[in-house]
Amino acid sequence: MPVLRVTDPDDERLADYTRLTDVALRAKHEPAKGLYIAESSTVIRRAVAAGHRPRSFLMAERWLPDLAALLDEVGAGPDGDVPVYVGEPDVLEGITGFHLHRGALAAMHRPPLPDVHALLAGARGGAGARRVAVLEDVVDHTNVGAVFRSAAGLGVDAVLVSPRCADPLYRRSVRVSMGTVFQVPWTRLGSWPGGLDDLRADGFVVAALALADDAVTLDALAADPPERLAMVLGTEGDGLSRAAVQAADVVVRIPMAGGVDSLNVAAASAVAFWALK
Repeated sequence: MPVLRVTDPDDERLADYTRLTDVALRAKHEPAKGLYIAESSTVIRRAVAAGHRPRSFLMAERWLPDLAALLDEVGAGPDGDVPVYVGEPDVLEGITGFHLHRGALAAMHRPPLPDVHALLAGARGGAGARRVAVLEDVVDHTNVGAVFRSAAGLGVDAVLVSPRCADPLYRRSVRVSMGTVFQVPWTRLGSWPGGLDDLRADGFVVAALALADDAVTLDALAADPPERLAMVLGTEGDGLSRAAVQAADVVVRIPMAGGVDSLNVAAASAVAFWALK
């Protein structure tokens, strides 16, 4: 396949891929330009399968045969609308800031986020969501990706994120999720914690996972679960805010042993999703 060979890390055509390790830059740059970065052939395939459109590709030459069919499918190459940039490993590292060993990168057009009510109504093939995860201000991209992977594997129908939550389409989130961010419907709430009222209006019981004197155990909720349930999980360290807990219908805690009072948010999400699926 014809490709565009690059030798200069400062090549202006590669601006989408530069300084990918600078979280602050990418957090501002990607949404503003309507792009996100997909890393690895597996993730790129899942993004394309979900209907996302690539803007360009960047890879070492040895990965071309593995992605040849997909590149042809999306119209990549000099004769198409999607350029394929190929460079030596040291040049690629100079562009991205890290050793590119997972195959390829693709700059993808970011799809518009759906309305909350439309998202919930359209989940499960139009049958409507029954189990929803809500993330309040989770700032670690690894945790966001891990929550999405658990949601995909444990039957959660949709994920909602608060206005200040980390971007699920950030490169590390996508990679950790193994591309399940393209599989699980998600959107960002417009207000917090007022956005929880949207869930309640759609018939959901809002359950806050937090430590509180009046909290019920996860076992007790699982024994008699509501038909529609939204599980709200909080940020690293402090957990859910007081406002989020007060806005919930019920507070739930995971019974713990060994003097441990809580779990990492990604681990807690997996436990809750399994118990309440």
